[in-house]
Amino acid sequence: MWLCARIKIITLNIRTANNTDFQNWDTYVLTHPLGTVFHLTAWKNVVEKSFGHRSQYFIAEHQEKICGIFPVFEIKSLLFGHFFISVPFAEIGGPLTDNREIERALIEKAAKLTENHKAQYLEIRNRKEIPGLKTKSLYYNFRKEISSDHDENLKAIPRKSRAMVRNAIKKGLVSETGHHLLHDFYKILALNYHRLGTPIFPKKFFKNFLSEYKEKADILLIKTKQGEPAAAVLFFIHKVQMVPYYAGSDFTFRHLGPNDFMYWELMKLAVEKDCRVFDYGRSKEGTGSFSFKKHWGFTPQPLAYQYHLATAENIPNLSPANPKYQKKIQMWQKMPHSLTKFLGPFISRDLV
Repeated sequence: MWLCARIKIITLNIRTANNTDFQNWDTYVLTHPLGTVFHLTAWKNVVEKSFGHRSQYFIAEHQEKICGIFPVFEIKSLLFGHFFISVPFAEIGGPLTDNREIERALIEKAAKLTENHKAQYLEIRNRKEIPGLKTKSLYYNFRKEISSDHDENLKAIPRKSRAMVRNAIKKGLVSETGHHLLHDFYKILALNYHRLGTPIFPKKFFKNFLSEYKEKADILLIKTKQGEPAAAVLFFIHKVQMVPYYAGSDFTFRHLGPNDFMYWELMKLAVEKDCRVFDYGRSKEGTGSFSFKKHWGFTPQPLAYQYHLATAENIPNLSPANPKYQKKIQMWQKMPHSLTKFLGPFISRDLV
């Protein structure tokens, strides 16, 4: 696998991937120990089809064998400026390589691209820090190994959250899985985003995920005893990892504990699909989702979002937690839900 582990950097060929490379690209991602669902070319296809953002997927080769990859997108936004990012709408991006020399060469290539286009900066979303880049600590990831035994997994959930799961079961909540649940999923997510003051993505964004990832992406829906949709999550299966990514719930049914029940049902499904890692995704410290995941017994691990600054002088802060966005968030929350569903897709394309 690690063909380039000891080669000199001068033997590298770095180029932009084309359609004939994508099968080998995905094979490299799937065999690399740090490869994620976000590095696969299916993510590229979803983003391009849904929003039209342009990408350059860099490949590093030695003797015509891939020894590094780096997916990069260009974002031009009236709201947030002009920048490059690896990768948009994802928790993790950044280069995957056989060694640090190759990693450095790919980052230099992307940095030159950023400068040549007179963009503000290059953002690289890493799990661990890469030396020499400016770093912003904003998000934390929650992931841990799970047992193949349902009872052991239930016992591992802290007492309060475990009680919520059992209460939801007593209240008659049930789950259903399938691509056909997209409409109910989107309805719940739009309600949830409105409550949080966040513009909703277009429905085709999620439809494209299901289409591109096929059996590796699905929707789990939680319904009340009366059959009303109460919570939903779009999740990915990546190697032996269960990755819930987009989720929401109808606040009307919060007394039934649909969120706790949803993640318990998802954990059971992960076991059935032979997953050994449950990846709860990213959350910002001080948020409700951060506390929820900690209460489930997951330990937060900081993510390193890193930057090469080109024309920008400072690390950008596009987080909703930025005080300058608070009035806009409050205004969005007060708008009619129907209007936010109409306007949201036009704005969300830049919320990368």
